[in-house]
Amino acid sequence: MTQFSSLFSLGGPAGAPLRLRFEQSSARLDLFGLPDVTRDPETAPEGGQRLGILTRWELAIGQQATLEGRLDHLQGLLEVVLTYVRRLISSSPRPCGSEGQRVEIEPHEGGHRLTVHSSQPDTPPLRLTLDSAELADLTQCLDQMLHDPRIGLPLAPPAARPLPRRDLPRTTPLPQRLLAPTAAAASLLLTAALASLVPLPRPATPGAPPATQGAPSTPAAPPR
Repeated sequence: MTQFSSLFSLGGPAGAPLRLRFEQSSARLDLFGLPDVTRDPETAPEGGQRLGILTRWELAIGQQATLEGRLDHLQGLLEVVLTYVRRLISSSPRPCGSEGQRVEIEPHEGGHRLTVHSSQPDTPPLRLTLDSAELADLTQCLDQMLHDPRIGLPLAPPAARPLPRRDLPRTTPLPQRLLAPTAAAASLLLTAALASLVPLPRPATPGAPPATQGAPSTPAAPPR
């Protein structure tokens, strides 16, 4: 699938609403908000103002329903999607997020299911099913957003930590993994068996003369 990027902003004078768009073949992320008017205009990024206040965002993937949310949802989307993709690249796909968080993503029927929980009470969560190409486009949009100099929001990617040992893929066959401990156990049993064959010295009997070793002497022949 051909990927492309289209970034633009709509805004007028200082304080007018802004919209930033990050787009790929099958994913489109729009941010709506207000510019950061507290910054020096000379430090503004080339091509427009800096988005400092996020009012809402919209995410459209393919022909599915559009996701919407606020800043906490966007931060949750960053954390779970980038963490999930990192595990996926490491051949260790695992669900990321929980019901207590705003966003979840997990493997689902050969694809990936993205769930966003609403902050409004009694509102069911919205779920989208993504294929690998759509997940890659979504990741590209999030990466573009993180590196865009026009973004002045307190967004941070997940910390780059090594995967836990339990999450590392098992690429070595089971017989090969069991070879070393099996050889060690066999060596220990063989050593114990050989040690049991060595005779132990008998304790000396009290009062008995010490045993002498050597060949018995031959009696002298009588004279003729």
